[in-house]
Parts: sequence; C-alpha cells; structure tokens
Amino acid sequence: MTPDRFFSLMLLLESRAAVTTQELASALGVSLRTITRDLNWLREAGLPVTAHRGRLGGVTMLPGSGLDLTRLTPGERDHLSLTGLDEKQRAELDASVESRRALSKIAAAQPRRVHELLPLTDVVHVDSRPWRQARASGTTPASLIGAVRRGRRLRIEYDSPRESGPRDLVVDPYGLFAKAGIWYLVADRARVPRMYRLERITTWKEVDRPRRIRENQTLATVAAALVDQWEHNHAIEVSATIDQTQIERAQRIFGRRLVPDDHDHDHEESAADRKVTIRFLHLEDVRALLPFGSAITVHGPTEARAHLRDLATDLAHHYAPSPTP
Repeated sequence: MTPDRFFSLMLLLESRAAVTTQELASALGVSLRTITRDLNWLREAGLPVTAHRGRLGGVTMLPGSGLDLTRLTPGERDHLSLTGLDEKQRAELDASVESRRALSKIAAAQPRRVHELLPLTDVVHVDSRPWRQARASGTTPASLIGAVRRGRRLRIEYDSPRESGPRDLVVDPYGLFAKAGIWYLVADRARVPRMYRLERITTWKEVDRPRRIRENQTLATVAAALVDQWEHNHAIEVSATIDQTQIERAQRIFGRRLVPDDHDHDHEESAADRKVTIRFLHLEDVRALLPFGSAITVHGPTEARAHLRDLATDLAHHYAPSPTP
C-alpha cells in the first residue's frame, strides 16, 4: 500500500460510520481485490477495522481507535510519505526531524494492548549504504531539494570521470533518486533522460525558467527506465570462472550484472569453480575484476582478456623493485 493510499483510506474510514468495499475502491481508484488486501494489512497491523455483511453493513473502524491524522502538519505528512529511505538518507534530505515527529504522533495514537508486540521500528533498522563507502563530496541532497521542488531548470557543473574536465550543463530536473546508498539527480538534458551523481555536481544554480519535462513522465517512471537501461543494455559481457569461495563477494560487488551459469551447477568442477557472465557498460570497467586476482579467470571476449593483461602488467611494473645503485 502506498503512503498516499494509506492516508486516504484512513481518512475515509474515520469520516464515515460505515462504507462498502466498492465505495472504497471507487474513491481510491483501485480494484476490489486491492482494497481487500489493504484492509487485511490494516487488521494485521493491529488497527480495529471490522466488516459487516448485509444492507446496513460495511467496513468500519472503532471510534477513537484509529490514527488522528488531523494532528499531522502538512510538512509531517509530506515527509512521512518518503518511503524506502534509511535514517541517514532522511538526514541528508533534512527530513529526519519531521519524519520522527510524525511517526511519534502515530505511535502515540495506537491503543496499548496486553502482550503487545514490540514496534517494528524498535526491532528493524535499515542502512542501505554500501560497506566502506567513502565520504561523499560535491552537492548534498538537502542543499538541492528546495530548488528541485520549485520546479526550475538547473545549470550544473558536472565532473564526469569520462571527461577531461567538468562540463556546464542545463537540465530539467524530475527529482532526487537514491539507489544503493548513492544520490542522483534525475533530469532531462535536451529531452534525453540522465542520472547525475550528486557527488559529481561541483556547482549548481537555478535558471529563471520553469523546467520542461516530457509529458506523462514522472520521477519514478524515468528512474525505473534508466535503471533498467543500465542493468540490461550493457555493451560488454564477460564470460568467466570464479572460485567458489569468492562467489558471494562477487555477487555483493556486481549485483544483477553477475549471472551464474545454471547449467554449470551440476558439473563436478563447480564444487571449486563456477562459470558466470558479468556485464559491463564499458571495456574499461573490467578493471573491477583485478582485486579478485587469480580467483577469477576471464575466458572472453578477447579484448577483455587483453585489457586485463595490460592493466596487470602496468600494475606489476608500478610495484617492481627499484634497481639498486
């Protein structure tokens, strides 16, 4: 259930003595099956939602036992709708204070029950940051969020690792996107969607013109399309064998870019080695295999093997003992 639908459903239940599932479905623009699933979710969460059959029946919530949503300020409700963020990411957006205040109001409205389960927020903590992530530089989410919400064009200076120096770009932003602990600005440039890592945006300023985004496109749809494009449209597919002891490490690093060969799993040699395919966007990116050393053997393509050999040779020369005088 989305946050918006949750709040709308709660308001409908608290504002009427009884309402049918058909009326709820029509009001929220969803199917009867979805409404039934949402109501079951509310019951499992401990909210006293009941349903009665018959002409005078309907779905009801016991008076005074629901959430007093009127106590939430517009800002608290806005921040509470941010889902999927951990506490660090909320802090990066300057959203943690209002989010905690809204959650505390909701928790205070819950009736106390004997043998009540501990709140999920007490026993589940999420940290989506990668291990040993370096401290990010560049633009912070909190500094950029105001400009993005004003719906203006932005002029950014972007320091791409594949360019000789920072580039000056004018973009039309959809919003900020957090993926695997990294923040991105999702924006159109010349009507073409792009993701820009915030840590590589060295400077930015608002342009005194409203953004011009493509019709029927949202931050969610554009971000999903860009992620899908990045994950599935890779130029280099490397065939390799990985030592079985390094499989989990490789999966953590490469994620969905690493595809195990299921047909190899039944072979005797798979007990020690595993055949995989690893997708890379550029040939240069195969340097990510170097830290595995001989635990990964690349079989193809030929240019990937050659590039790894050149990289390893350069590394060996760099650390070769200095000649004695």
